[in-house]
Amino acid sequence: MGSVLKKIKTAFIGAAKNPHDRTVFHRMSLIAFFAWVGLGADGLSSSCYGPEEAFLALGSHPYLSLFIAGASVLTVFLISSSYAQIIELFPSGGGGYVVASKLLSPNVGMVAGCALLVDYVLTITISVASGAGALFSFLPPEWSGLRLHLAAAGVIVLTVMNLRGVKESVTVLTPVFLIFILTHLFVVVYTIFINSGQFSFVIQTVKAELSQTHRELGAWGMFFLMMKAYSLGAGTYTGIETVSNGLPTLREPRVETGKRTMIYMAVSLSVTVAGLILGYLFFQVQPMTGRTLNAVLFKIIARDWGRPGELFVLITLFSEAMLLFIAAQAGFIGGPRVLSNMALDRWFPSKFTSLSDRLVAQNGIVLMGTAALLAMVFTGGSVKLLVVLYSINVFITFCLSQAGMVKHWWNSHERGWQKKLLLNGSGLMLCTFILISVVILKFFDGGWITLFITGSLAVLAVFIKRHYEETMRQLGRLDDLVATALSQQGMGQKPAQIAFDPGSKTAVLLVNGYNGLGLHTLFNVIHLFGKEFRNFVFVEIGVINAGNFKGSEEMENLKRKSEQDVARYVAFMSSQGYYAKGLCYVGLEVMEEVEARSAQILAQYPNAVFFGGQLVFAKETIMKRLFHNYTVFALQSMFYHKGIPFVILPIRVP
Repeated sequence: MGSVLKKIKTAFIGAAKNPHDRTVFHRMSLIAFFAWVGLGADGLSSSCYGPEEAFLALGSHPYLSLFIAGASVLTVFLISSSYAQIIELFPSGGGGYVVASKLLSPNVGMVAGCALLVDYVLTITISVASGAGALFSFLPPEWSGLRLHLAAAGVIVLTVMNLRGVKESVTVLTPVFLIFILTHLFVVVYTIFINSGQFSFVIQTVKAELSQTHRELGAWGMFFLMMKAYSLGAGTYTGIETVSNGLPTLREPRVETGKRTMIYMAVSLSVTVAGLILGYLFFQVQPMTGRTLNAVLFKIIARDWGRPGELFVLITLFSEAMLLFIAAQAGFIGGPRVLSNMALDRWFPSKFTSLSDRLVAQNGIVLMGTAALLAMVFTGGSVKLLVVLYSINVFITFCLSQAGMVKHWWNSHERGWQKKLLLNGSGLMLCTFILISVVILKFFDGGWITLFITGSLAVLAVFIKRHYEETMRQLGRLDDLVATALSQQGMGQKPAQIAFDPGSKTAVLLVNGYNGLGLHTLFNVIHLFGKEFRNFVFVEIGVINAGNFKGSEEMENLKRKSEQDVARYVAFMSSQGYYAKGLCYVGLEVMEEVEARSAQILAQYPNAVFFGGQLVFAKETIMKRLFHNYTVFALQSMFYHKGIPFVILPIRVP
C-alpha cells in the first residue's frame, strides 16, 4: 500500500529532489523573466480589478479618470522604487516581516508578518475568484452558478502545482502570461492610436467637465471624489511587495535580479493600468451585469471585426483569467516563506520550517491553499468584498515597511541618505493616506473583517511565542542541571582513545544538538543499565529546513555544526573510559534519514540498542502537544516493526 501511495504522490507531486546536489539551488532559482511571471504577475493582475474600481467610483464624472490614471502610474513607480531600496538593504529577502522586525521591533514585525499572511491568502483567493469571473464573462449567463465551483477547483489545482515546486509551476504558466502581455499591449496601443485625432477634443471636454464638476461639488468635493476613487483603486498597487519577499527564490546575483524584476513589473503594470483607464474613457465603457469592465471594453473594441474580433476577445479574456490564476502564485511563493521566517522566530509552530522531498515548504503551501479555499467559500468568491479585505492588509505591510526604512535612513546618515529618505518617506505618506482612506470608506463594507482576522492572528502568534519562551526557560533549568552533573563527572579530563568492545552491547543514542535533552538521555542509559553498555554511538541528523536551505555553504555549515555536537559527546564518554563514536547525517526528515541509515549502523554494530529521549512536561497542555516534536514515538514504532530494540527514556522538565 505504501508503494502504491508513493507512486501516486510521485505522479502528482513529482520525484524527490536531492538536497545534496550542489546544482539544485541554481536549477530551482528564477531568472528575472520567470520571476516577472511568478512574482510580478501578482502586481500585473491587479489591472484586472483595480482600475475598474477606481473608474466606477467616479460615477458621472468619468473624465476625472485622467488624473487617476496619472496618479496611478506615479504611485506604481514610487512604491516600486522604494521597494528596490529594500531589496538593496536586505539582499537575502526583505519582505515586510523582515524589514519591520529588523528596523522597528520584533513585535511590530510580527504584526507586519500576520498582515502579510492574510494578504497572501487573499492574493490566492482574489486572483482565482477574479480569474473565474473573467472566464464567465464570455460564457453563457446561465452557467454563472458554477463560478464558485470553478474557483474552488482552481485553488486546489494551484496548491498541487506548487507542491511540485515554484519553478515548475511558473514554467507551465509562462505561455499564458505572454499572451496576456501581447493582447493587453495591443489594446493599449490600439486605444491610443484610434483616438489620437481626438486628443484636442478630449482636452476641451476635460476642461468643460472640470468646470461642471466644480460647480456641482465645489473644489473640495471634487478633490475628495478623486481621492475616494484613487483610494478605492488601491488594489492596483497590490503585489509590488512580492518581489522583495520572494528574493531567496531568485537567481544570483539576487539583488540585481530582484531590481530588474521590479522594473519589468512597474513598467508593465503602469502601462496596462493607464491604458485600460484611457480605454474606459475613450470608448465610454458602461458597467454590465455579469461582465467586467475589461470584458466590455474588449467587446467594444472588436465589435466591428467580425469573427476575428470574437476570437480576439475570447483569447484576451482567457489570458486575463489565466493571468489571475498565475497571480495566485505570489501567495504560494511568499506566504510559506513568511510563515517559515516567523516559525524560525517562534511566532508559529516550527513544523512550518520543514521542507518536503521536493524542497518546498509543503506545510505552508497546504495551509495557504486551505485558508484560501475557506476564504473563497465564506466570501462566495465576491471580488468586490475581497478587494476591500485585500487592500487593507497590503497597505498595513506597506506602511510598516516604509516606516522601518525611514527610520533606517534617518539614523544611518550614509552617503545619499537624504534622497533615499525622501523616497521612502514619500512612500510612507502615500501608503498611510491610502490605508486610512480605505479603512474609513470600507470599514462597514467588510474592512472590519480583515482587521479582526489579522488582529486575531497576531494574538495567536503572541500566545505561541510566550509558550515557546516558557518552554525555553524550563529547558534552561534542565541545562543547568546538566552543567552540575558534568562538573561532577570530570568533564575536564583529557579524552582517551578507547577501543571498541565487541563483546559488549552498543548504545546508539539519537541526539539533536549538544544540550540537556541529549545529556540526560545519556546519563539515564548509564544510570539504568550500568556497565552493560561499553560502546556508545551518537547519531545526529542535521535537518534541512527553510532557514538553512539557502545554498551549498549553508549546507556545509549545518553539517559542521552537527559534527561539532557529536564530537563533544564523544569527548565526554571517552574521558569516562567508554568507546564512543559520532555519526552525522544531513537530511530533510529525521525519521526518513534514521530509517535509511539504521541498516548501515547495525551492520557495523550488530549488538546495538537504539535510545531516544522524550521531554515530559510537569503539566501537559494542548499547546505542548501541538507545538512539540514527538518524532521519537514514530521512530520507536518503525524500529519495532523491523524487530530492532528502541528504548524511549522520559526526561522530566523541572
